[in-house]
Amino acid sequence: MYTYADLAFVGGRVVTVDAEFSVASALAVTGGIISAVGGREDIAPLVGPDTRVIDLRGATLLPGINDPHLHGCAFGAAMPPLSLDLGHPVVSSLADVAEAVREAVGRTPAGQWITGHGWDTGYLAECLAEGARQPSRGDLDAVSPDHPVVLYSFSGHATWVNSKALEVIGIDRVTTAPPGGAVVVDEAGEPTGLLHEGAQALVHDAMPPLDRQERTDAIRATLATLARLGVTSYTEPGLGPGGDGIMRGSLGTETLDVYRRLLADGELTARVGVLLLPTGMASTADEFARALTTLTHLGESAADPRRLAIHGVKVFADGIVPNKTAWMHEPYVGGGCGSLCVGGDSDGERTAEITAMIRYAHASGHQLGVHVTGDRAIDAVADAFAEAAAEHPRPDARHYVIHGDFLTAHSMKVLAAHDFGVNMNPTIKWTVADMEEEFVGAERAAYAWPYRDALDAGVRVASGSDAPVTHPDWRQGVATMMLRESKAAGRVSGPEQRIGLAEALRTYTIDAAWQDFADDWKGSLEPGKVADLCVLDGDLLAADPHDIPGMPVVLTVVDGQVVHDTLRD
Repeated sequence: MYTYADLAFVGGRVVTVDAEFSVASALAVTGGIISAVGGREDIAPLVGPDTRVIDLRGATLLPGINDPHLHGCAFGAAMPPLSLDLGHPVVSSLADVAEAVREAVGRTPAGQWITGHGWDTGYLAECLAEGARQPSRGDLDAVSPDHPVVLYSFSGHATWVNSKALEVIGIDRVTTAPPGGAVVVDEAGEPTGLLHEGAQALVHDAMPPLDRQERTDAIRATLATLARLGVTSYTEPGLGPGGDGIMRGSLGTETLDVYRRLLADGELTARVGVLLLPTGMASTADEFARALTTLTHLGESAADPRRLAIHGVKVFADGIVPNKTAWMHEPYVGGGCGSLCVGGDSDGERTAEITAMIRYAHASGHQLGVHVTGDRAIDAVADAFAEAAAEHPRPDARHYVIHGDFLTAHSMKVLAAHDFGVNMNPTIKWTVADMEEEFVGAERAAYAWPYRDALDAGVRVASGSDAPVTHPDWRQGVATMMLRESKAAGRVSGPEQRIGLAEALRTYTIDAAWQDFADDWKGSLEPGKVADLCVLDGDLLAADPHDIPGMPVVLTVVDGQVVHDTLRD
């Protein structure tokens, strides 16, 4: 006697993403679990009077998308009404930004903070026209003399404020930036209103943090957006005391409590994995170890560990290329190689500090996700992973490099040998490809995010959006991995690093599930695995890669429950 299915899909392309990347035409779901995959005849015995039978009409059924690097609370907080949208193409000039701020001033009580997210000098007309032109407080002061204004860049590694904000925060020409940060000054030594990396904490510490309701609303907005995109799992990469001064505290410890409440209330419509963030940028190994020992209680299992789980800890190793704070082997255009952002007065001391942090977290039994972008910094982190594994052998640690923009052949060899991974960002590649040449030259810019080399070297590769840095649209990510074309100009950047559709989909499904220690129960469409599903209108396998970003997501299912549906049965 059969237990009838709750959902049955027929008449489509069921892309299983199993080991053979096999394609079926029908699938059944029973009690939140995939109960059959094959042809119509294989699922027919499971179709009962109450089964919802969905004729895909040639659409593509995929595993639910797993974004393995997405700041869920911060992404929601970066959306209106909590923040001004300053991303491209909403704004295309400094004048557009000023106008958005002017409008916000008109509806905001005097003295209250105005925030915005997403500005990018690569898409601001004045910065493009004048080369070295950067945003400044002067661009904002005329429209907002009495409201402190804080505008976060798309990358999260730079903040732009007006003079009122500098006054409220207490930043002036004698202010010393925290280690690893920079208060940008003009030729006269006066702050311009730009703060880089760790100096952003000066802003966040002065602002009122998001309250519990704002965090809840932000995460709800994120969950709704992700459901419409077919994203059924994501990693919240860094919640804890180290995040209290980052992104207005949205990465702080209280955010984890909000996730737990949403789970208890049945509102967590995606699976969430968490990396704990003991310390922020510029911490020492001793500070990191002390902070990590206080986070034991945060690792307690949730009521449903398949819906909300703590996977490991995050560490910041360096900055990012556009700020010239990524640590590189060769100098940037214009000089300088950047550095590690941890405590220490020399490259040697800082390398010892990051190595000690990694050793301590590994020996304590944690998975490590390390933010690191420059080639020299990645080599240092990969070597530290290997040293920690040799000193304290433990099976299946699944450490990984976050971003890995400039992975070297050496790093790839080390990561592959120990079955460690890398979490790359194709939508960031798409966004910054046109601007990186001015920082690292044409050859290095084209190489950035070397997917082909990493996969050929045997490295586990997952793909994440780093939202709110970029919109969490995996379809654009897949197209970028296949085409290596840029957002602004459509230029091909590093064609030798292109990968195929099957490889690209794996980075958003089964290999992202591997990062979550969950590839045995999610990430592919196989009997016995959870029914996390995404339906894309049209035949993905036959689509021109240029058309993939425009293919609508028409159905999203999490644990057998429909969370987004524009299908007509």
